Amino acid sequence: MTLAITPLRRLAHRSREPAVVQAIRSTAAAVVSYVVALAVSDEPAPLTAPLTALLVVQVTLYTTLTTGIRRVNSVVAGVLIAIGFSALVGLTWWSLGLIILASLVIGRVVRAGEFVPEVAISAMLVLGVTRVADTAWDRVLETLIGAAVGLLFNVLFVPPVWIRPASDAITGLAAGMSTLLTHICAELGGPTTVEKAAARLHEARRLDNDIALVDAALRQAEDSLRLNPRVREGLLFRLVLRTGLDTLEICAVVLRVSCRTLTDLAKTRPADTLFPPLVTQALQELYGHLAIAMESFAELITAQVSANAEEAEGRLTRELEIARMSRDRLAVLLLERVRAEPGMWQLYGALLAEADRVLDELGVDKRSQRLMEELDQHSRLRLERYPRWHRLTRRLRSLRSGRGRSRDRDQVSE
Repeated sequence: MTLAITPLRRLAHRSREPAVVQAIRSTAAAVVSYVVALAVSDEPAPLTAPLTALLVVQVTLYTTLTTGIRRVNSVVAGVLIAIGFSALVGLTWWSLGLIILASLVIGRVVRAGEFVPEVAISAMLVLGVTRVADTAWDRVLETLIGAAVGLLFNVLFVPPVWIRPASDAITGLAAGMSTLLTHICAELGGPTTVEKAAARLHEARRLDNDIALVDAALRQAEDSLRLNPRVREGLLFRLVLRTGLDTLEICAVVLRVSCRTLTDLAKTRPADTLFPPLVTQALQELYGHLAIAMESFAELITAQVSANAEEAEGRLTRELEIARMSRDRLAVLLLERVRAEPGMWQLYGALLAEADRVLDELGVDKRSQRLMEELDQHSRLRLERYPRWHRLTRRLRSLRSGRGRSRDRDQVSE
């Protein structure tokens, strides 16, 4: 019985994934728009309507609204160009080239965005038929039907929120950075050749690709939170994830520089350990606690989809405190090494400075400060962009507060 229930649970979990939900919504919107276009349009196969609905029903409500407007603009512009050219000239090789050039230029003017080629496509399709006027307006009607159905679908059936994929991507990035630190710790105990150190440097450089993928997932999550009625604190969620990714990106750059420093150290000691045993132990302890702190930080910034926020913050604070103690002990040991090897002070100092930067970036206080700065900057930008709206809301608040005070005075007098 248990073996039979497990696939059903897995299937039910799959059916709630954003990608599956999006595929079902897009298919349903395309079919509905085709049925509506069949009843309204004179075309025997109004495929423009389901095509428009398929393109308009994007993964988020925000992109659906913006995409729908741009697509309607592109189709209408192309149709009007085709009507104008059909009234002046026929379809020849030079008129075809002229209409394509005019469509691409006008597409930029009407701000069709990524649908600029759609202006030329619409114009060519309409110009290539015999009944230009009838076909032109049928194409506009089908486009409007598809866009309306797509927008209606996203209003009635709100698109999924893509916070979970973005959070998983951030967690995966932190796990990759933690794995890198673990690999460095494992190799410090034995002879560290230039090849081994260079391999860790390449591993650190590959984190740049992971950051780009996380940034794309986070942009999708940010769009899914805009204009979404199911999310109340969308701005806070966006800023928490964005500032968290910024912190991890800075740490990734610092880790890459640390790997570069270790590679330079390996070049000075071919086929030998980089540090004496006590220094190696202190550096391993530092990197080991930083590895745990990376994962705890990722768990903390994704706390809106996790129930372990307080536990993650406590573990992060604890690991950072221990890491700072290991860093201080490492500083004392490296100072002794500098006295014995004065020419190595730059590389030793670089290791300490890079560790300090990571410790500072992962700190809870630094995270709170950065989040408050982002909130203040967003408020200032919104105030500068919509000053009248803010004046109106401020007046409404003052009126409400005045009514509340007068009501309280009436109750006291009674």
